[in-house]
Amino acid sequence: MQPAAAPDAAIPASARPSQSGLPPYEAILAASDLQPDPALRIGRLPNGMTYVIRHNETPAGTAEVRLRFDTGSLDESAAEQGYAHYVEHMAFNGSTNVPEGEMVALLERKGLAFGADTNASTGFDATIYKLSLPTNTPDLLDTALMLMRETAGELLFDDEAVQREKGIILSERRDRSTYQLLDLVDRFAFEAPDATYPDRLPIGTLETLNAANGKALRAYWERNYRPELAVLTVVGDYPVDAVEAQIKAKFSDWQAKSPSVPQRAYGTVDLTRAPAEDIYIHPALPERVTATRQGQPQVSADTSASRRKDVLRWIGYAIVNRRLKRLTRQDDPPFKSAGIGTSDMFRMGRISRLVVDTPEGQWKRGLEAAVAEYRRALAGGFSEAEVAEQLAKLMTAQEDAAAGEATRTNAALTGEILNLFEEGEIPTLPSASLERLRAMQAEITPDAVLAALKAEMVPLDDAMLRYSGRTEPEGGTAALRAAWNEAMDAPLADTAPPQVTEFAYTDFGPAGTVVSDERDPVYDIRRVTFANNVHLNIKQTDLAEDQVIVRVSLDGGDLLNTRENPLATELVSSLPAGGLGEHSADELETILAGRNVGARLGASGEVFTSTRTTTPRDLGLQLQLIAAYLTDPGYRSEAISAYRRQLPDRFARMDATPNAALATRQMEILSDKDPRYTIQPIEAYEALDFADLREAVADRLAKGAIEIGIVGSIDEDEAIAMVARTIGALPAREPAFLPRTDARQRTFTATRGPVFVRHGGQQDQAVIRYFFPTTDDSDAALTARLELLQSVVDIALTEELRERLGQAYSPGVASSMSQTYPGFGIFLLNVGVDLSQVAPSVEAIEETMRKLRDEPIPADLVQRARQPMLDKYDNALKSNAGWLGLVDRAQSRGDRLARFAAYRGRLESITPAELQQAARKWLPAGGAVEMIAIPEGVSEPDL
Repeated sequence: MQPAAAPDAAIPASARPSQSGLPPYEAILAASDLQPDPALRIGRLPNGMTYVIRHNETPAGTAEVRLRFDTGSLDESAAEQGYAHYVEHMAFNGSTNVPEGEMVALLERKGLAFGADTNASTGFDATIYKLSLPTNTPDLLDTALMLMRETAGELLFDDEAVQREKGIILSERRDRSTYQLLDLVDRFAFEAPDATYPDRLPIGTLETLNAANGKALRAYWERNYRPELAVLTVVGDYPVDAVEAQIKAKFSDWQAKSPSVPQRAYGTVDLTRAPAEDIYIHPALPERVTATRQGQPQVSADTSASRRKDVLRWIGYAIVNRRLKRLTRQDDPPFKSAGIGTSDMFRMGRISRLVVDTPEGQWKRGLEAAVAEYRRALAGGFSEAEVAEQLAKLMTAQEDAAAGEATRTNAALTGEILNLFEEGEIPTLPSASLERLRAMQAEITPDAVLAALKAEMVPLDDAMLRYSGRTEPEGGTAALRAAWNEAMDAPLADTAPPQVTEFAYTDFGPAGTVVSDERDPVYDIRRVTFANNVHLNIKQTDLAEDQVIVRVSLDGGDLLNTRENPLATELVSSLPAGGLGEHSADELETILAGRNVGARLGASGEVFTSTRTTTPRDLGLQLQLIAAYLTDPGYRSEAISAYRRQLPDRFARMDATPNAALATRQMEILSDKDPRYTIQPIEAYEALDFADLREAVADRLAKGAIEIGIVGSIDEDEAIAMVARTIGALPAREPAFLPRTDARQRTFTATRGPVFVRHGGQQDQAVIRYFFPTTDDSDAALTARLELLQSVVDIALTEELRERLGQAYSPGVASSMSQTYPGFGIFLLNVGVDLSQVAPSVEAIEETMRKLRDEPIPADLVQRARQPMLDKYDNALKSNAGWLGLVDRAQSRGDRLARFAAYRGRLESITPAELQQAARKWLPAGGAVEMIAIPEGVSEPDL
C-alpha cells in the first residue's frame, strides 16, 4: 500500500492553505512526527483537488463517499446569506448530465434512500456531500463519482428550479426556528459581537433567500466550488488502485470557473473587552448561567508533543467536571448540572466556559458552588487518586479503540480522515495512540495536569456573564455581576475526595447449571437455559474486534402501568442513579473507572431492558453489575431529587414547538385519554418516590423471567460460564414472560378528521400529522407490505409536497405495528408546513393518498422504494447491533428468526397491485385522525 505521504514530500504549486488558514495536507504531514494510517492513499490532482482512499471491509461490501468543499456560510457576503446552503440544495436539482429531479430517483433505484444514504450538510466553514453505498459494485461507485463530479463543476442553476427549491429552503428555515435556535443566536451575538459568524448562520435570512436567483447562486458556486478547495474521500470495500484510477479519470479535467477566491473574513475577537452581562428569556428555556472569557488562539502542528499536552488537559478538565458531577448527586444539590471547558473559535481565538444549569430561581446558589470548584481546582490542584481515575478511563478507551482497530467502520474512518482537513489532525492508528499514552504515564502527575490546564484555560476573573431562562433573575444584570464577584471572593472550604472501596458484588452463590443447550437451525444462535429458568442466547461474530453487546430483558415493562396507576414504571430509568445497596452511583463511577461497564434500564413493551456495549474482558463485570441491580438496588434519594429537578423544564418544553405539542398530546387523543398513554399533571410526577417503584417492580427484579442476548467477539463457553456465575446463579425465576392479557388491551379512538393542538412556537409554524389505525405485526406478509407502502408513501409525499409544491422540507412516514398489543398499529404521515399552507397541504396529502388508492402505483416508484429496503436488509447482519435484534429474544420469540430469514423474498414478491390493495384497506379516505399543531391564539384553518 502506498504510504499516506513522505515526510519530506514537496508541496505542489496547486496546493493552497484552507480558507481557515490550515496548511495544505502535505505541509501538515511534513511538520509532524506522527505516522498516518499507512492504509490511506492520499493524493492531489494537478488541478489541486485532494483525494483520500482507504480499503476497508466493515461493513463488508459497502462504502462511504464524501466530497468536502472548504466553503460555508462564512464565505458569503452580506447579500449572499444562506447561499452556501442554497447551493447545496441545488446540487440535487439539475446538472449537465443529470436532469432536475432525477438524481435522487437514480440513487433510489440503486439502493440509496434519500436522507439516510443520500445527504449533504452546510456549516460555517464547509459543505459536505455524502453518499453511503449499500453495495460495492463498480457501477454504483461509478455513479457516485459521476454525481460528485456533476456537483463539483456541472450544476445548472436554472431559475425555475431555483424558485421551486426556494419554498423548500424557506420551509427548512421555518422548521428549524425553535427556541433553542433563538437562544443560540443570542449567545453567539453576546459572546462574539465583532466576529462574522453570529451574522452568518447557514440557513440565511428571509430577505436574502427571497432575493436569490440562479445568477447569484451560480456566482457563489463558481467562486467557491474549485478543485483546490475540494477533498474527495472513498472509504470501503473497493480496490484502492481502481478507485484512484476512476477519480483521476473523472476529476482531472475539472477546472475552477473563476480566477481566485476572496479570503474568508472571520471578523475579530476583542480580548480587551470589558466585562459584560446578557439576559435572554424564553418560556421554554431552562435556567442557565454561563461565564466565558476569550483568549488568543493556540494553533500548533499535530505532533506527539501536542498530543501529550492534549492528554494532560483532557484529564484536568475531566477532574473538574467529575467534581461538579459529584455535587449533582447530593440529596439537595446546588445545581442540576455544570461543566467547564475550552474550545476554539474557529482559528481566530479560544473561549473558556463555565456552564451552570440550575432549578428555576436557584441560579445564585448554583453559581456559587460551581465557581468554588473552579477556583479550588486552579488554586489547589488535583490529587493522585483523581488523576488515576481519569487516566484509567482514558486508558480503557484507548485500549478498546486499539483492540478494535482492524474493524473500524467506514463511517468512523471517514470522520477521522475529514478531521485532517477540518482541524489538521493526522489520522493515526489507535494502536499508536495507545502506545504513546502508555509511554507518557510517568509524565501524568497532578502538577503536570494542573499546569497544562492553566496553560489553555482563559482565566475567568473578568468573565462575561450570560443568563438564560424562563424568568428574569431578580436584580437583573447587576445581580448577576454581584453574585459572580461574591463567588470569586468567597473563602474556599477544604474538601476531601471520597474513599474508594472494592466492588462488593462478585459472589452470587454457586454457579447455575445448564439444563438446555441447543442451536437454532436458521442462524446458529446458541440458546441456553439455566436451572433457575434464565435464558441465554449467544452469537459469536468477528464483525467488530474486541466488542461485545449484552442485553438483558426482564419481564414487566410498560405492561405494569395500569389505568389506576399509569406511572407505575415512570421511575425505572432513574433506578441506576439510585446506586446499589453497598455503593452509591457516585461511588460506582470511581470504583468502575477504567472498566467498560455501566447500567441503564428502560421499559420497552412487555419487558425492561438493559443494553451495554462492552469488551470480552469486561463482560463478566458487566454481568455482575446487572445481577447486583437485580438483587440489591440502592433506591437512594439523590436519584429522586435529580428526577424531580428536571420536571419543571420538561413540562415547560411540552408545548414549545409544534412537534413537542403533538408528542405531548397525540397518544392522549388516540387513546381517548387512557391514563396509560396520557401525560399526567406535574404534581403526579412530583409525588413519585422510590417506594412507588419498589412496589411495582420488586417482584419482577426478584423473580421475573429473564432473557439475555450476547453478541460479539466472545467465546461461547466463556460467556455461558460468566452468566452461570452471575444471573444464572440467582434464585429460580418465572420460566416465561407473563401473558398479561388484560394489560395488552389497547384501543384506537373512533375520532376521525381534524383535531387541532396548540403550540407556543413561531407564529408561522404548523405540523400536520395523520394517524391511520392498522394492526399488530403478527402477519409477516402484511407487515412487509405496510413497510414497503411506508416507503412508497414517503417518496410520493416528498415529490408532491417538497419537490412539486415546495411546501414542506422533510415529510415523514412511519408504519408501527405492535409486538405487544394485539390488533394495534399506526400508519403515520408527518408534514411541517407554513400556517398559511395548512389547507393546501391537507389537500395535497389527500390527493396523494387518493392516487395511491385509485390509480395504478408505478412500478418505478415501487422499485425506488423497495431497493433501499432490500439493501438495508442485506446489510442488517453486518454489525453486532444488527444481530442483537435477532439474538436478544431468540428463545421467547424464536419464530422471528425464520421470519427474518424469509423477509427478502417476501419483500421482493410484493406487487404494485398488492400495495394498492393495502392502501385502500389501511389508508382509506377519511380514515385518519388528522392532528394539526397550530400556534396559540390563531384561528383554526378552514379545511
